[in-house]
Amino acid sequence: MAYNDLRDWINTLHKAGELKRIDVEVDPVLEMAEIADRAAKLGRGTVKAGGPALLFENVKGYPGARVLMNQFGSERRMKLALETDSLDAIADRIRVLLKPETPASLVDKLKMLPKLAEVGSFFPKVISAKDALCKQVILKGADVDLARIPVLKTWPQDGGPFITLPCVITRDLKTGKRNVGMYRMQVYDGQTTGMHWQRQKVAAEHMRDRLRAASPNSTAAVDLMAITAGGTAAAPSLETIPQATLGKIRDGRMEVAVAIGTDPATTFSAIVPAPPDVEEYIISGFLRQKPLELVKAETVDLDVPAHAEYILEGYVELGELRTEGPFGDHTGFYTMQDDYPVFHVTCITHRRDPVYAATIVGKPPMEDAWMGRAVERIFLPLMQLTLPEIRDVNLPPEGVFHNLMIVSIRKSYAGHARKVMNGIWAMGQAMFTKCIIVVDEDCDVHDIPEVVLRTTNNIDPERDIQFTLGPVDSLDHASRLPNYGSKMGIDATRKWPAEGFHRPWPPMLEMDPAVKARVDAIWRRLGIEE
Repeated sequence: MAYNDLRDWINTLHKAGELKRIDVEVDPVLEMAEIADRAAKLGRGTVKAGGPALLFENVKGYPGARVLMNQFGSERRMKLALETDSLDAIADRIRVLLKPETPASLVDKLKMLPKLAEVGSFFPKVISAKDALCKQVILKGADVDLARIPVLKTWPQDGGPFITLPCVITRDLKTGKRNVGMYRMQVYDGQTTGMHWQRQKVAAEHMRDRLRAASPNSTAAVDLMAITAGGTAAAPSLETIPQATLGKIRDGRMEVAVAIGTDPATTFSAIVPAPPDVEEYIISGFLRQKPLELVKAETVDLDVPAHAEYILEGYVELGELRTEGPFGDHTGFYTMQDDYPVFHVTCITHRRDPVYAATIVGKPPMEDAWMGRAVERIFLPLMQLTLPEIRDVNLPPEGVFHNLMIVSIRKSYAGHARKVMNGIWAMGQAMFTKCIIVVDEDCDVHDIPEVVLRTTNNIDPERDIQFTLGPVDSLDHASRLPNYGSKMGIDATRKWPAEGFHRPWPPMLEMDPAVKARVDAIWRRLGIEE
């Protein structure tokens, strides 16, 4: 059965022996982060990698508060969170939805009815406010104070406390579709935070749509995008914009809501690379196998998870930016200061005795490594829908998800590896991938020594490495410009005569199967491995 809320999930973690309750007083400034970092790295390199989930029940400066960390921080917990014995099993469910078998008879059509009914059960439903646990306490006006929430500071040079596990909810101006993304939020004071949605993220596009709507014609919209680098506008960049447009920008607002402490499937859905037309609320329902319950927010026209621990409601102004950062990020480096939109909080609703959910990012492996691995496995079918020649992918945690992708393909023609590279760079958030290594289908992309062996032996660097320019992740501190830089693709597949390679290609070493079978039969008796 689906987890109803975060507390249901916490109870399951406790029963499964996956939760450590900490009653020693711990400071949310740096100390919690250090404990969570050490826990995340326990058992590194073993099958039991990743320490327990942590529930801090004695938070310094916040009597009665509780903070949950490392809830997704192991392979077992990630599977437990998504209620599956295998992440690949969820991928198989997605494959069935993407490519259902064509019914050949009436009986086959009848067999499809349960599957159609299942799809219908994914859609969220809005419930009444009286049944929404997130509205047990409602704070408006002078009562709005983010200082009441035990927001963590995770690294010494961070610009302040950051909300690190928020589900940020916005709405598409044109279609009305809701989006749920996860963007860090620096707390400036009791009523405002930063909103670190990078320019290529969906929420940033929602804001750009409102900027474009403020422009009188398409030419003005093009000028506005160039002046603001596609983000929000701030003086002196606005000096060349007509006053009529400038007035609309400065008066414009976009409503935003933020859910903190949702059930695990909903939290996870906020980080997945969803297809543009699929709401994350539907993805949550698909993962939960039960519709997500929503409720109307108090001060903004948005639907929010009804049983979240906290809901923050408010808006961002189109013409307002504020310095955000530094922030110790999942790259293992600090992301330096930059200007980002400001979130103004108009209302806070929360459950009684709320549990604040947080994470820490830093040098891998950390909790987000397991979340990233789940994304890799579950959404492989979406990549294969566009690039069916892909056999498997691996996003090593040390490559922090967007710096390295290893891909195995069923190579069918000359230049096939390069076609796949360019296809990946054209695919949603995969456009940020800095390095792509393409190997043949008989290479296990998760066997890093094998990948290194193939790559270093199979390439002629000048011939097999290609470079291209394009958008890069905002966290990339090495790119020549913010958000714009180069990427590299390595074709480590076997080279064909059709690709201009006419030397003999040697076979890889492999023992005779009959010999291996005979040795397998006597191996234990040899006493070599005890």
